[in-house]
Amino acid sequence: MNQRLENFSNWLKETGQTFAFVHTPSNVFYLSGFHTDPHERLLGLFVFPDQDPFLVTPGMEVSQARDAGWKHDIIGHGDADNPWELIHTALKERGIEEADHVAIEKVTLAYERAEQIMQRYSGVTFTSAEEKLNELRLIKDDQELKVLREAAELADFGVETGIKALREGVTEMEVLATIEYELKKKGIREMSFSTMVLFGEKAGQPHGNPGDRKLKKGDLVLFDLGVVHNGYCSDITRTVAFQEVNEKQKEIYDIVLNAQLETLNISKPGTRLGDLDKKAREIITNGGYGDHFPHRIGHGIGIEVHEYPSMSENNDNVLQEGMTYTIEPGIYVPEIGGVRIEDDVLVTPNGYETLTKFPKELQIVG
Repeated sequence: MNQRLENFSNWLKETGQTFAFVHTPSNVFYLSGFHTDPHERLLGLFVFPDQDPFLVTPGMEVSQARDAGWKHDIIGHGDADNPWELIHTALKERGIEEADHVAIEKVTLAYERAEQIMQRYSGVTFTSAEEKLNELRLIKDDQELKVLREAAELADFGVETGIKALREGVTEMEVLATIEYELKKKGIREMSFSTMVLFGEKAGQPHGNPGDRKLKKGDLVLFDLGVVHNGYCSDITRTVAFQEVNEKQKEIYDIVLNAQLETLNISKPGTRLGDLDKKAREIITNGGYGDHFPHRIGHGIGIEVHEYPSMSENNDNVLQEGMTYTIEPGIYVPEIGGVRIEDDVLVTPNGYETLTKFPKELQIVG
């Protein structure tokens, strides 16, 4: 059993669980090394306090699970099968006739699937496994950091590619297509979220939708993108000016850059997470744009592009060495546009390291 599974299994023993049913692709990947999108089909990992785990996956993906290194039992089910009959047989073979306490991912488990357990084990009590899994995934090991650095380097390349594609009259979607095409040539099959390329006033929408807006002289251009690389995500935002910049745009940019740099400067073990948001918000508010910073300062990043913890101002937890997260202050003014600057950050023993390296100083391009 790998160390991650052993840590989780030990928690099951300590908390008196009969078993755990883990179903989200991200947590199954974290514990097993096998990643898949099962669509509507059942994916699950059953973990026990004192027995070897087993994996449940669509039958067509059994060989992929083996290729990923899974060495324990696999239940592969076909589209005509009832996987829960196969699961209950496997549980009975392990001597589980009754189940008092079962750990599940309460936030995301479909009620229909919870019913399958409740119908089999009357009186079962469900325990939330999210908190323990978040705790285990929070601190990245050396292999995870290697992959995250590589993913960040590819995100840097994506921004560089997008800037090179800017020319007067090009559309947002044309630039977006160029970025993703060049990344696919480097072996990237999947972006970590829908790539954003926003011109001019559309950059004033924090989560705007790229379209047929054409690039004009004096536009701010906001790039927000990331890749999935060997199961781990990156996320970068950079904003540039096309051909020229006016004083208001430069003022906004300078405030956001200062907020980002000052927030990075307090990123070190022991810093309260909420104080990161507070620092950036204070700088942006003092600059006169507090009402134009509508989102938190950042989020955890790893297997998922948005994962635990949420870096909001009311979070009293503290930074720990090995955590990875984003710092991404922004100002969005509808008639002017918007600026966001985002990096992926690692907490080091004495401070921080930005995994994304693309320059942040204001660039006037084209």
